[in-house]
Amino acid sequence: MTIRHPEKVNRPINPIKKKPDWIRSKLVNSKEFFLTKKIVNNNNLVTVCQEANCPNISECWSKRHATFMIMGDTCTRACAFCDVKTGKPGKLDPFEAVKIADAIQKLNLNHVVITSVDRDDLDDGGSNHFYDVITQIRKLNPNTSIEVLTPDFLRKGDAYKKVLEANPDVFNHNIETVPRLYLKVRPGSRYFSSLELLKNAKLINKNVFTKSGLMVGLGETKNEIVQVMDDLKAADVDFLTVGQYLQPSVRHHPLDRYYHPSEFKELETIAKSKGFLLVSSTPLTRSSYHADEDFAQLQKNRLNN
Repeated sequence: MTIRHPEKVNRPINPIKKKPDWIRSKLVNSKEFFLTKKIVNNNNLVTVCQEANCPNISECWSKRHATFMIMGDTCTRACAFCDVKTGKPGKLDPFEAVKIADAIQKLNLNHVVITSVDRDDLDDGGSNHFYDVITQIRKLNPNTSIEVLTPDFLRKGDAYKKVLEANPDVFNHNIETVPRLYLKVRPGSRYFSSLELLKNAKLINKNVFTKSGLMVGLGETKNEIVQVMDDLKAADVDFLTVGQYLQPSVRHHPLDRYYHPSEFKELETIAKSKGFLLVSSTPLTRSSYHADEDFAQLQKNRLNN
Protein backbone atom coordinates (compact mmCIF):
# COMPACT_ATOMS: atom_id res chain seq x y z
CA MET A 1 0.00 0.00 0.00
CA THR A 2 1.28 3.48 -0.91
CA ILE A 3 1.69 5.74 2.12
CA ARG A 4 0.10 9.14 1.48
CA HIS A 5 2.46 11.05 3.79
CA PRO A 6 5.70 9.05 4.18
CA GLU A 7 7.47 11.99 5.82
CA LYS A 8 4.90 12.02 8.65
CA VAL A 9 5.03 8.32 9.58
CA ASN A 10 7.52 8.78 12.42
CA ARG A 11 6.08 12.01 13.73
CA PRO A 12 4.55 12.05 17.22
CA ILE A 13 0.85 11.39 17.50
CA ASN A 14 -1.21 14.54 18.10
CA PRO A 15 -4.76 13.69 19.16
CA ILE A 16 -7.42 15.61 17.20
CA LYS A 17 -9.56 17.94 19.28
CA LYS A 18 -13.33 17.55 19.01
CA LYS A 19 -14.89 20.09 16.68
CA PRO A 20 -17.14 22.73 18.21
CA ASP A 21 -20.72 23.24 17.03
CA TRP A 22 -19.81 26.04 14.65
CA ILE A 23 -17.44 23.83 12.61
CA ARG A 24 -20.03 21.99 10.60
CA SER A 25 -19.85 21.57 6.82
CA LYS A 26 -23.01 21.64 4.77
CA LEU A 27 -23.87 18.22 3.37
CA VAL A 28 -25.68 18.56 0.06
CA ASN A 29 -26.21 15.54 -2.15
CA SER A 30 -27.80 17.29 -5.10
CA LYS A 31 -27.87 16.47 -8.80
CA GLU A 32 -25.47 19.35 -9.35
CA PHE A 33 -22.94 17.80 -6.97
CA PHE A 34 -22.89 14.55 -8.93
CA LEU A 35 -22.80 16.41 -12.23
CA THR A 36 -19.69 18.29 -11.06
CA LYS A 37 -18.13 15.03 -9.91
CA LYS A 38 -18.90 13.38 -13.26
CA ILE A 39 -17.33 16.22 -15.27
CA VAL A 40 -14.20 16.21 -13.09
CA ASN A 41 -13.85 12.42 -13.33
CA ASN A 42 -14.62 12.19 -17.05
CA ASN A 43 -11.93 14.78 -17.81
CA ASN A 44 -9.51 12.92 -15.52
CA LEU A 45 -8.81 16.06 -13.50
CA VAL A 46 -7.50 16.64 -9.98
CA THR A 47 -9.23 19.03 -7.57
CA VAL A 48 -7.89 20.49 -4.35
CA CYS A 49 -11.41 19.98 -3.02
CA GLN A 50 -10.75 16.24 -2.92
CA GLU A 51 -6.98 16.09 -2.40
CA ALA A 52 -6.91 18.54 0.53
CA ASN A 53 -10.06 17.04 2.07
CA CYS A 54 -11.85 20.40 1.97
CA PRO A 55 -14.82 20.68 4.37
CA ASN A 56 -16.76 22.75 1.82
CA ILE A 57 -16.72 20.28 -1.08
CA SER A 58 -20.39 19.30 -0.79
CA GLU A 59 -21.62 22.89 -0.75
CA CYS A 60 -19.31 24.11 -3.52
CA TRP A 61 -19.79 21.19 -5.90
CA SER A 62 -23.54 21.55 -5.53
CA LYS A 63 -23.05 25.02 -7.04
CA ARG A 64 -20.79 23.55 -9.75
CA HIS A 65 -17.76 25.24 -8.19
CA ALA A 66 -14.63 23.10 -8.30
CA THR A 67 -11.04 24.27 -7.72
CA PHE A 68 -8.72 22.53 -10.16
CA MET A 69 -5.27 21.41 -9.02
CA ILE A 70 -2.83 21.18 -11.90
CA MET A 71 0.45 19.29 -12.35
CA GLY A 72 -0.69 16.13 -10.60
CA ASP A 73 -1.81 15.07 -7.14
CA THR A 74 1.64 14.65 -5.55
CA CYS A 75 3.52 17.54 -3.92
CA THR A 76 7.28 17.83 -3.51
CA ARG A 77 6.93 19.73 -0.22
CA ALA A 78 5.98 18.29 3.14
CA CYS A 79 4.01 21.02 4.90
CA ALA A 80 2.92 19.85 8.34
CA PHE A 81 -0.64 21.14 7.94
CA CYS A 82 -1.50 19.83 4.46
CA ASP A 83 -3.39 16.69 3.47
CA VAL A 84 -2.21 16.63 -0.17
CA LYS A 85 -0.14 13.55 -1.01
CA THR A 86 3.64 14.00 -0.92
CA GLY A 87 6.40 12.21 -2.83
CA LYS A 88 7.87 12.10 -6.32
CA PRO A 89 5.42 13.55 -8.86
CA GLY A 90 4.79 12.11 -12.30
CA LYS A 91 5.20 13.78 -15.68
CA LEU A 92 3.06 16.76 -16.64
CA ASP A 93 -0.05 16.02 -18.67
CA PRO A 94 0.34 17.89 -21.99
CA PHE A 95 -3.45 17.81 -22.49
CA GLU A 96 -4.34 19.10 -19.01
CA ALA A 97 -4.94 22.69 -20.16
CA VAL A 98 -7.44 21.54 -22.81
CA LYS A 99 -9.23 19.22 -20.39
CA ILE A 100 -9.57 21.95 -17.75
CA ALA A 101 -10.86 24.49 -20.27
CA ASP A 102 -13.41 21.93 -21.46
CA ALA A 103 -14.55 21.17 -17.90
CA ILE A 104 -14.97 24.89 -17.15
CA GLN A 105 -17.13 25.26 -20.24
CA LYS A 106 -19.30 22.28 -19.23
CA LEU A 107 -19.65 23.61 -15.68
CA ASN A 108 -20.47 27.06 -17.10
CA LEU A 109 -18.21 28.80 -14.56
CA ASN A 110 -18.16 32.59 -14.34
CA HIS A 111 -15.04 32.45 -12.15
CA VAL A 112 -12.52 29.65 -11.76
CA VAL A 113 -9.69 29.02 -9.31
CA ILE A 114 -6.63 27.12 -10.53
CA THR A 115 -4.10 25.92 -7.98
CA SER A 116 -1.28 23.38 -8.03
CA VAL A 117 0.97 21.16 -6.03
CA ASP A 118 4.55 22.38 -5.47
CA ARG A 119 6.78 21.12 -8.26
CA ASP A 120 10.31 21.76 -7.01
CA ASP A 121 11.46 19.05 -9.43
CA LEU A 122 10.73 21.32 -12.43
CA ASP A 123 13.21 23.99 -13.53
CA ASP A 124 10.44 26.60 -13.73
CA GLY A 125 8.38 25.30 -10.79
CA GLY A 126 5.52 24.77 -13.24
CA SER A 127 5.08 28.41 -14.29
CA ASN A 128 4.93 27.57 -18.01
CA HIS A 129 2.22 25.00 -17.30
CA PHE A 130 0.21 27.66 -15.44
CA TYR A 131 0.65 29.92 -18.50
CA ASP A 132 -0.66 27.20 -20.84
CA VAL A 133 -3.67 26.47 -18.63
CA ILE A 134 -4.66 30.15 -18.29
CA THR A 135 -4.22 30.74 -22.02
CA GLN A 136 -6.33 27.72 -22.96
CA ILE A 137 -9.10 28.68 -20.52
CA ARG A 138 -9.24 32.14 -22.10
CA LYS A 139 -9.60 30.65 -25.60
CA LEU A 140 -12.57 28.48 -24.71
CA ASN A 141 -14.09 30.61 -21.91
CA PRO A 142 -13.41 34.29 -22.74
CA ASN A 143 -15.94 35.56 -20.18
CA THR A 144 -14.65 33.47 -17.25
CA SER A 145 -12.50 35.35 -14.74
CA ILE A 146 -9.42 33.38 -13.70
CA GLU A 147 -7.87 33.20 -10.24
CA VAL A 148 -4.61 31.35 -9.72
CA LEU A 149 -3.36 30.09 -6.35
CA THR A 150 0.32 29.46 -6.97
CA PRO A 151 3.23 27.89 -5.13
CA ASP A 152 6.07 30.19 -4.04
CA PHE A 153 8.45 29.32 -6.93
CA LEU A 154 11.22 29.31 -4.31
CA ARG A 155 14.71 29.33 -5.86
CA LYS A 156 13.21 29.43 -9.38
CA GLY A 157 14.37 32.97 -10.17
CA ASP A 158 11.96 34.93 -12.35
CA ALA A 159 9.90 31.87 -13.36
CA TYR A 160 6.79 33.27 -11.63
CA LYS A 161 6.68 36.10 -14.20
CA LYS A 162 5.40 33.64 -16.81
CA VAL A 163 2.19 33.19 -14.79
CA LEU A 164 1.62 36.95 -14.72
CA GLU A 165 2.35 37.15 -18.43
CA ALA A 166 -0.84 35.12 -18.97
CA ASN A 167 -2.72 37.94 -17.22
CA PRO A 168 -4.88 36.15 -14.62
CA ASP A 169 -7.52 38.29 -12.94
CA VAL A 170 -6.38 37.32 -9.44
CA PHE A 171 -2.91 36.17 -8.37
CA ASN A 172 -3.09 34.35 -5.04
CA HIS A 173 -0.30 32.92 -2.95
CA ASN A 174 -1.08 31.90 0.61
CA ILE A 175 1.21 33.09 3.38
CA GLU A 176 -0.51 30.39 5.53
CA THR A 177 0.86 31.24 8.99
CA VAL A 178 2.96 33.66 11.04
CA PRO A 179 6.76 33.74 10.55
CA ARG A 180 7.54 32.23 13.97
CA LEU A 181 5.76 29.00 13.01
CA TYR A 182 7.23 28.56 9.53
CA LEU A 183 9.93 26.02 10.42
CA LYS A 184 7.28 23.78 12.01
CA VAL A 185 4.34 24.40 9.70
CA ARG A 186 5.97 25.20 6.32
CA PRO A 187 9.55 23.89 6.63
CA GLY A 188 10.17 23.98 2.88
CA SER A 189 9.03 27.59 2.48
CA ARG A 190 10.26 31.02 3.55
CA TYR A 191 7.97 33.73 4.90
CA PHE A 192 9.75 36.70 3.34
CA SER A 193 10.11 34.94 -0.02
CA SER A 194 6.33 34.51 -0.10
CA LEU A 195 5.86 38.19 0.75
CA GLU A 196 8.31 39.17 -1.99
CA LEU A 197 6.43 37.05 -4.54
CA LEU A 198 3.16 38.84 -3.75
CA LYS A 199 4.82 42.25 -3.82
CA ASN A 200 6.53 41.57 -7.16
CA ALA A 201 3.34 40.21 -8.73
CA LYS A 202 1.66 43.58 -8.24
CA LEU A 203 4.73 45.50 -9.44
CA ILE A 204 4.89 43.44 -12.65
CA ASN A 205 1.16 43.50 -13.43
CA LYS A 206 -0.63 46.54 -12.00
CA ASN A 207 -3.99 45.23 -13.24
CA VAL A 208 -3.89 41.94 -11.34
CA PHE A 209 -5.59 41.65 -7.96
CA THR A 210 -3.30 40.00 -5.42
CA LYS A 211 -4.58 37.78 -2.66
CA SER A 212 -3.28 35.78 0.28
CA GLY A 213 -4.62 33.58 3.04
CA LEU A 214 -3.96 32.69 6.67
CA MET A 215 -4.88 29.69 8.78
CA VAL A 216 -5.48 30.25 12.50
CA GLY A 217 -5.36 27.76 15.33
CA LEU A 218 -1.75 26.67 14.81
CA GLY A 219 -0.41 28.40 17.91
CA GLU A 220 -0.12 31.98 16.69
CA THR A 221 -1.03 35.05 18.74
CA LYS A 222 -3.42 37.84 17.77
CA ASN A 223 -0.55 40.32 17.61
CA GLU A 224 1.29 38.04 15.18
CA ILE A 225 -1.79 37.80 12.95
CA VAL A 226 -2.09 41.59 12.89
CA GLN A 227 1.61 41.87 12.00
CA VAL A 228 1.09 39.50 9.05
CA MET A 229 -1.79 41.70 7.90
CA ASP A 230 0.52 44.71 8.02
CA ASP A 231 3.19 42.82 6.08
CA LEU A 232 0.67 41.84 3.41
CA LYS A 233 -0.60 45.40 3.09
CA ALA A 234 3.00 46.63 2.77
CA ALA A 235 3.30 44.15 -0.12
CA ASP A 236 0.19 45.80 -1.66
CA VAL A 237 -2.02 42.69 -1.34
CA ASP A 238 -5.67 43.35 -2.19
CA PHE A 239 -7.63 40.37 -0.81
CA LEU A 240 -7.25 38.42 2.45
CA THR A 241 -8.79 35.15 3.61
CA VAL A 242 -8.65 33.86 7.18
CA GLY A 243 -9.88 30.38 8.08
CA GLN A 244 -9.67 27.79 10.83
CA TYR A 245 -6.93 25.16 10.63
CA LEU A 246 -8.47 21.69 10.76
CA GLN A 247 -5.95 18.97 11.62
CA PRO A 248 -6.18 16.26 8.91
CA SER A 249 -4.71 13.40 10.96
CA VAL A 250 -2.92 12.58 14.20
CA ARG A 251 0.42 12.84 12.35
CA HIS A 252 -0.17 16.39 11.14
CA HIS A 253 0.68 19.59 13.00
CA PRO A 254 -1.32 19.71 16.24
CA LEU A 255 -4.30 22.01 16.44
CA ASP A 256 -3.74 24.59 19.16
CA ARG A 257 -7.34 25.75 19.44
CA TYR A 258 -10.57 26.52 17.60
CA TYR A 259 -11.33 30.21 17.14
CA HIS A 260 -14.87 31.36 17.92
CA PRO A 261 -16.87 32.98 15.06
CA SER A 262 -16.75 36.27 16.99
CA GLU A 263 -12.95 36.17 16.82
CA PHE A 264 -13.11 35.71 13.05
CA LYS A 265 -15.43 38.71 12.87
CA GLU A 266 -12.95 40.74 14.89
CA LEU A 267 -10.10 39.76 12.55
CA GLU A 268 -12.29 40.73 9.58
CA THR A 269 -12.91 44.16 11.11
CA ILE A 270 -9.20 44.68 11.74
CA ALA A 271 -8.28 43.61 8.20
CA LYS A 272 -10.88 45.89 6.62
CA SER A 273 -9.63 48.79 8.71
CA LYS A 274 -6.20 48.23 7.19
CA GLY A 275 -7.59 48.72 3.70
CA PHE A 276 -7.91 45.27 2.13
CA LEU A 277 -10.41 45.43 -0.74
CA LEU A 278 -11.95 42.08 0.15
CA VAL A 279 -11.79 40.13 3.41
CA SER A 280 -13.26 36.70 4.09
CA SER A 281 -12.82 35.59 7.70
CA THR A 282 -14.93 32.68 8.99
CA PRO A 283 -14.16 29.24 10.46
CA LEU A 284 -14.72 27.47 7.13
CA THR A 285 -13.14 30.11 4.90
CA ARG A 286 -10.68 28.66 2.40
CA SER A 287 -8.85 30.40 -0.45
CA SER A 288 -11.43 29.52 -3.09
CA TYR A 289 -14.53 29.39 -0.86
CA HIS A 290 -17.06 31.85 -2.36
CA ALA A 291 -14.24 33.29 -4.50
CA ASP A 292 -16.64 33.67 -7.42
CA GLU A 293 -19.20 35.59 -5.38
CA ASP A 294 -16.51 37.78 -3.78
CA PHE A 295 -14.99 38.66 -7.15
CA ALA A 296 -18.41 39.42 -8.66
CA GLN A 297 -19.23 41.70 -5.72
CA LEU A 298 -15.93 43.53 -6.10
CA GLN A 299 -16.57 44.14 -9.79
CA LYS A 300 -20.07 45.39 -8.99
CA ASN A 301 -18.72 47.78 -6.33
CA ARG A 302 -16.14 49.15 -8.74
CA LEU A 303 -18.80 49.80 -11.38
CA ASN A 304 -21.03 51.58 -8.85
CA ASN A 305 -18.16 53.75 -7.69
